[in-house]
Amino acid sequence: MKTIEIRTVNVVQYINPLREGGSLPAIVKADDGFLYVLKFRGAGQGKKALIAELLGGELARALGLKIPELVFMNLDDSFSKTEPDEEIQDLLKFSVGLNLGLHFLSNAITFDPLAYTVDPLTASKVVLLDSIISNIDRTAKNTNLLHWNKELWIIDNGASFYFHHNWDTWENHLTRSFPLIKDHVLLKSASHLKEASQEITDLLSQVIIEDIISKIPEDWLLEEYNPLSPNEIRAAYAAYLNAKLNNIDTLVKEAEDAR
Repeated sequence: MKTIEIRTVNVVQYINPLREGGSLPAIVKADDGFLYVLKFRGAGQGKKALIAELLGGELARALGLKIPELVFMNLDDSFSKTEPDEEIQDLLKFSVGLNLGLHFLSNAITFDPLAYTVDPLTASKVVLLDSIISNIDRTAKNTNLLHWNKELWIIDNGASFYFHHNWDTWENHLTRSFPLIKDHVLLKSASHLKEASQEITDLLSQVIIEDIISKIPEDWLLEEYNPLSPNEIRAAYAAYLNAKLNNIDTLVKEAEDAR
């Protein structure tokens, strides 16, 4: 598989906020002429949510799953100065710099498990990927999946990798499984878990994992009071993913038992 390339674009127009999410993502236009859903570095979980979005999204793409193109988006300080809504004004002000955008899928419909069927292998791959990245936010109440052009598309991986909210204890998560998989919206359809696990271990090589992690902007890894350096943080993400892949049989069994 080719190494990924993530484009960088500039925000030229703030169109409107998406108030479904607590972090107030927004639809914006970039200087390449396309619309994107912009995830802000100044939102609640900050840069860590952007890292989770980037890693989860590109891992999904490496597995052949459908995900909108991810781009880095430069936001300057001009937008906060003309925004009348104080909440959004603050969000824009604290998000000046490099953010993350997902290509906007026009007319996409929120995935409804009662209205659409998903093929078992695809469902199994999504379930196992979410186990690997510890994604706590893909439930029937909030699927974070879209139905577009008769295909399943994955969005919103920002609640993944929750271990990175406390770097003092991150190593404790290396051997843990993911019991919350019992609430996954696609679990009932995931009847090809063993086949999916083989595909995942074949596709997510060490080279692919390191390449994806290398795309995290240095700026997103710099935090006050963080005991780890950016290089140590990258190594921690790699160690975490490799530990989960080495333990994928346990994740398969856990998901099968939950089904």
